[in-house]
Amino acid sequence: MNPFSGSAPARRRRRPLLATTAAVAALVMAATACGSSESDGDVVELRFSWWGADDRHSTMQEAIDVFEEQNPGIKVSPDYTDWGSYWDRLATSTAANDAPDIFMQEERYLREYGQRGALADLGQYGDQLDLSALDPLVAETGVLDGQTFGIPTGVNAYAIMADPQAFEEAGVEMPDDTSWTWDDYVEIANEVSEATDGELVGVQSMAYNESGFQIFARQRGENLYAEDGTLAFSKETMTSWFEITERLLEGGGQPSASESVEIEAGGPDQSVLSTNQGAMAHFWTNQLGGISESSGRDIELLRYPGETEHERTGMYLKPAMFYAVSANSEHPEEAAKFVDFMLNSEDAAELTLSDLGLPSNVDMREHILGDLPPADERSAAFLEEITEDIVDGNPPPPIGAGEVVEITKRTSDDLGFGDLTPEEAAEQFINDVSEATGSS
Repeated sequence: MNPFSGSAPARRRRRPLLATTAAVAALVMAATACGSSESDGDVVELRFSWWGADDRHSTMQEAIDVFEEQNPGIKVSPDYTDWGSYWDRLATSTAANDAPDIFMQEERYLREYGQRGALADLGQYGDQLDLSALDPLVAETGVLDGQTFGIPTGVNAYAIMADPQAFEEAGVEMPDDTSWTWDDYVEIANEVSEATDGELVGVQSMAYNESGFQIFARQRGENLYAEDGTLAFSKETMTSWFEITERLLEGGGQPSASESVEIEAGGPDQSVLSTNQGAMAHFWTNQLGGISESSGRDIELLRYPGETEHERTGMYLKPAMFYAVSANSEHPEEAAKFVDFMLNSEDAAELTLSDLGLPSNVDMREHILGDLPPADERSAAFLEEITEDIVDGNPPPPIGAGEVVEITKRTSDDLGFGDLTPEEAAEQFINDVSEATGSS
């Protein structure tokens, strides 16, 4: 199916991803010493919660089974759901003093739960939890005010995915990702579209994910957020970011605004790469396998443009997710022991492989390399290549950062449809994010 076919869907205001964010603020503080785990005789019972699809659920259950075999005095009950339901469920259970003992966290919500007393400081459990093999580029990403509220499960990087066959069909050379600039990026994308009379687009809209802008800002010595959770970029930098999208729209290098709305709604499976309708798109490295499979082609990973253009590089390793332990668990030492198993055990690494990101434990990362599917193996090689050029990690986003996903999409649509200039889009984004995160 052509993702550009059909009538253009009407623009719409999207609801925030986490409808209960405000509720968490009022409810998490209600948590007291009541625990979520139970003890049956000499057996400690824990509950472990995560989000994901069926494949992840079965893998996690296998990991739990191995842990229980190795630790007969501990029983772990699984508690899982899809991403859309996970955060409402976690907010509700936390407010009701019934949070899981161990649960997955995401960087947008880590500060929210941590600062409201819902998460245990895992730095206190050094006898049960060994953090010595963590990748130093992400080792501190779960630390807030000296307390370790989350342990990264694994790492991803935001990158450009490119289809060599599409470039060949367009008669355009693949970019040299060790030196290309943002001007090169625009020129190459526009050239692909022009050379194919619009049959192929140069690149899918990059404006729907704030992670791309974060790299752009970091290249200029700025960032999306500062350590204290305030905004850490200038209006001028964000205006320049939106001007790139404007140039691509004017030059035909990316789909029109209405087409971009349709593509974005279709998810990765309807991306211009998956449908063989374009040459480049922006995705996380762990999505390479799915997009390669959907496209039926060997998609390649490229460094972001501009990495050698300014005062420093901007790419970074992102924790795929975090392990966290409830501050109200009745058995925090046993919970920390389970996190240690998931983090440091070869058995767990061989089961999860790269599903939770390439392991944040660098020894486990090395251990599983030979077992990875081809696309994941290429992702691992790419991460290894860029790591030596990565300057640092990022602080946890501020409370309310979950709303930035929808703010970014809304601003992108308003810009794409011509309702805002790049400068106005920058101003709207800054105002909306400041309001959502309380940094205004």
